[in-house]
Formats: sequence, C-alpha cells, structure tokens
Amino acid sequence: MRYLLALLPLCVFATSHAADTAAKPDAEMKELFNGRDLTGWEGDDSIWRVEDGLLTGQSTPDSKLKANTFLIWTGGEVDDFVLEAEFRLEGDNNSGVQYRSQRNPDKSKGKYSVIGYQADIHPAENYIGMLYDEGGRGIVAERGQQAIIAADGKKEIKPMDVNVEPVDLTKWTTLEVIAKGNRLIHRINGEVTVDVTDDEKAHADARGKLALQVHAGPPMRVQYKSIKLKQDEGKKPAIE
Repeated sequence: MRYLLALLPLCVFATSHAADTAAKPDAEMKELFNGRDLTGWEGDDSIWRVEDGLLTGQSTPDSKLKANTFLIWTGGEVDDFVLEAEFRLEGDNNSGVQYRSQRNPDKSKGKYSVIGYQADIHPAENYIGMLYDEGGRGIVAERGQQAIIAADGKKEIKPMDVNVEPVDLTKWTTLEVIAKGNRLIHRINGEVTVDVTDDEKAHADARGKLALQVHAGPPMRVQYKSIKLKQDEGKKPAIE
C-alpha cells in the first residue's frame, strides 16, 4: 500500500502533464509580411516594394525582365506546412508562390532566381493554382487534376470534380498551399485546384525556400496583403 501511495503523486503528475501537452493547440499561423517594409525578405528593390501597405512586385515597359525574378523569404526553410496568401494580379502575365525551393545554380538567371515547386498564379483558368516545377519538370498538374508521380517519373492523372471556371485575379484572391510529406495540395478561394503525390526522388523536393515571383515578359503587377505560414501542423492534408 505504501508503495502504491508513493507512486500516486507521480501518476497524477504524468497524467496532468500529458493532458497539458494534449491540450496545446497546433502552431499558430505566422504573418510573414509586416505591412510596412520588406523586412524578412530579399529581392531586387527595383522590382519589389511596399505600396500603400501592400507587398508589391512590378515590372514596367522600362524594366522588362529577361528572366523570372523572386522575392525570397529569409526566415528559414519549409518542409511540412500550410501557407495562406491574399493576392491580386494585373497585366498580361503570371506569377506564383515558390515553396521547398532552392537557389538557382544557373547564375545567368540572376541573383534572385530559385527553382522548385510553384503554386502558379496565372489568369488562364486551367493554370490558376496549378503545380509547376520551376527550372525542372514544368507543369506537374493543371487545375482540376489529381496526379500521382511514381519513383521513375511516370505520372498518373485523374480529373477531380472541382470548379474550373475562370477567376478574376485583379480582385483579391486567396491561395492556400498544404505540403505534407510527398503530398501537395493547392486551393484557390477555398477550392482545391490540384492534389499531387510526388514520389519521383530525382525531382521531388522535401525542404527549401519560400519565394514570390515576378515573371519575365510583359509588364505586370502582383500584390499581397497577407502571407501566413504554419509549419509542421501535424495533420494529414485533406480535401474538404
């Protein structure tokens, strides 16, 4: 009996500690843009600035780009995460959010070039929210597609029963990216655009940088009013 009584406080402590641990909520979404300046980001300051409280990337007829350029988050790298961004796009061009990406080894592309996964911001209804492999495989999955990529690179594509109507990107639009292991899901305005399982070890990215794109070509402007990140959120991504 004395032995049991002696163990009782330890059991109570262990149970209480487990309850406290279980009660802790998932990591909070962290805002990556402070609304004032480019603190926490690195890029070409002739392209990127903060305008009226909005993170803005812009090319003009006088600053027409020959290669894609990126604003790179300096807060570290990401592996498993959820990202939510509010953006709008103007001009006959496209943009995107890079994730699990690497600095481009091709120095001819400029100091602020990256390669890797991209959630595409594109005015074409079949490309908005698609998964693009910048500097690699190109289009991995278009909007409305579920893709399974085998270790040898063979791809199985299945259509999803989702909305593929045009989206007016000149209005504020929400992009969500969920990356959990080898599964990648993109959403636009809450609707799934792609669901990809990538097992191609030669090209699949497990960890890397976040970055925002201004695309080469015609003049354009992309603006963000919020970019939120939650890392290692501990839940399997699901289509709701």
